[in-house]
Amino acid sequence: MKHLITIILAVIAFVPVPAQNGEIRRFPQDPTRENPQAYKTFDVVTLLDSISVNVQPTGSGSFAVYKAFKVLSEKGAVDNRAIIYDYDPLTAFAEFKYATIYRAGGEVENLDVTKACDYAAPARAIFWGARQIMLETGQLRPGDIVEYEIAKKGFTYALLNSLDDDSRFIPPMRGQFYDIVPFWVDEPTVRKIYKVSVPMEKELQFQFYQGECTSSMRYENEMKSYTFFVENAMPFKREPNMVDLFDAAPKLFMSSTPKWENKSLWFHNVNEEYGSFNALPEAQKKVDELIKGKKTEMEKIAVLTHWVADNIRYSGISMGKGEGYTLHNTQMNYTDRCGVCKDIAGMLISFLRMAGFEAYPAMTMAGSRVESIPADHFNHCVAVVKLSDGTYMPLDPTWVPFCRELWSSAEQQQNYLPGVPEGSDILLTPVSPPENHYIRINANNSLDEKGTLRGQFTITAEGQSDRNIRNVFTQGWQTEWQNLMEQQILAVSPKAKLISVDYGKNPKDYQSAPIQITFRYEIPDYAVPGKSELLFKPMVMNNLYSAVQSHLRINTDLEKREYDFKDACSRLVELSETIQLPKGYKLVSDSREKAKKSDSADFEGFIKQEGNRIKLYQKLALKKRVYDASEWSDFREVVNAHKSFGEYIVIKN
Repeated sequence: MKHLITIILAVIAFVPVPAQNGEIRRFPQDPTRENPQAYKTFDVVTLLDSISVNVQPTGSGSFAVYKAFKVLSEKGAVDNRAIIYDYDPLTAFAEFKYATIYRAGGEVENLDVTKACDYAAPARAIFWGARQIMLETGQLRPGDIVEYEIAKKGFTYALLNSLDDDSRFIPPMRGQFYDIVPFWVDEPTVRKIYKVSVPMEKELQFQFYQGECTSSMRYENEMKSYTFFVENAMPFKREPNMVDLFDAAPKLFMSSTPKWENKSLWFHNVNEEYGSFNALPEAQKKVDELIKGKKTEMEKIAVLTHWVADNIRYSGISMGKGEGYTLHNTQMNYTDRCGVCKDIAGMLISFLRMAGFEAYPAMTMAGSRVESIPADHFNHCVAVVKLSDGTYMPLDPTWVPFCRELWSSAEQQQNYLPGVPEGSDILLTPVSPPENHYIRINANNSLDEKGTLRGQFTITAEGQSDRNIRNVFTQGWQTEWQNLMEQQILAVSPKAKLISVDYGKNPKDYQSAPIQITFRYEIPDYAVPGKSELLFKPMVMNNLYSAVQSHLRINTDLEKREYDFKDACSRLVELSETIQLPKGYKLVSDSREKAKKSDSADFEGFIKQEGNRIKLYQKLALKKRVYDASEWSDFREVVNAHKSFGEYIVIKN
């Protein structure tokens, strides 16, 4: 605790508080006493949030995690009945050093940290033995202050390490240290500190993004000590559909690795030395069977990628050697037919090599940006294959099961680092044009004077739109198909009657052609009758397959955005409908037409009457997955224009 106090003594005022063993704990001045109104809407205020790290020459770190917070409300008391801290026993060890409660009435209660629980952390899909330590604070009351410290030893990610000694705490890229520190807060924080001390011979590069902090470097005890802190931080204000917090909120990145090329080469070498992609006779037989008759390199790459994507199940269990950065070998992956992203990617790399291709693993971050500072901000593993023109093509079998793509466009504009023999810098996946992900609905309907709608519509889709529609066929029970199709019509009206569904080709056969489904239906009371008039919505805009159009769920009420925002994927939506009207009925409002073009989004559409028919057409092109905040105005305008064509139509006799 002394090294934490040293950091802050010279720069902030303190209130001494008696603690255990005769020591004096020191907090920053409690701001709620001087200005209680400023905190009346909050449940907790953090007085000090501090992490101090001492890095060994091996790259292993000893962390002192300290926090002191004050309870402001009954909810804050309930929410903090237990202190919980996550760690991975494969690479780290964590324990409570002490915990003290300073009661509002002046009493001091030292919690018995020997009663802390260490248990398996809740998990889903990946079961690698992550754990949590938990210490119960018991009943708290507004005004109580809780202070605790956790000691942690180790690093963040695992490789091939023995569990019988301290070697498991040494990072896989031995001697290198990195850390990624979120500096945003979820509750008012008087002071947030991060300090790291490294050996004198170790160089450490760093950058603070998306905000400001006070920083310094000092020579202390034959170490170089870097300190970063912010004061009076307030909770980060989020916006709907904004990018990940790591891409918008304050954060600190640091690394002793000089550049990404060093990490790329290391990642390549560690897997080659382990033999992750060595050929296996049984797997070679399957590869030969799959590529037989395939003429071009893309045909071969496609059939191998699809087989791996469709046949290796996602299930993360501890498989011994080969966790973390090292990919399990071909024999394990082909035999078990299951694993996490790195196992599925590793299986594809092995298949590609057995087919004569040059292929390697790559690391990526699904969900947020990877910065130029080579701190390992990765959560996903993919593959790259070298094409005949010498370029590398990314492949992601984990994200494309039963999908017509080889690289999921839900990952466009995403950074990745290939582990190639020549080394590589961080790369960025390209934008996928919206026409690669079209969804088209073409409806022909007739409306009678009683308001009954009869007709049919055909939906076709490609790319990610195809996958979203096809999921019910490739991942569900065939006995449920009819019910699921009926639900699409019932979403339009609870009185709808599904007459027939024509799937065309087998909808499970995703490789032969884009999805195409034709519905025939009858919907009594579809239009609301009035005096010599009918009120109704266009069928194609009335909750039809809206679940696969994620732009409809983006809140367009905001006039301006401060932060970048994202959609699920680039997309082209093309809707057309012809509605035959009862004899003598005419459109009450004038025909209307709208068009808008921009770099980020386009729209064109019209509604008009021709004879006894109303015709509707619209085409919406959303050109990216991730958008700059400056593009919000154009995006919002075209999406709102698209939605406006779903307003009620009035026809009158």
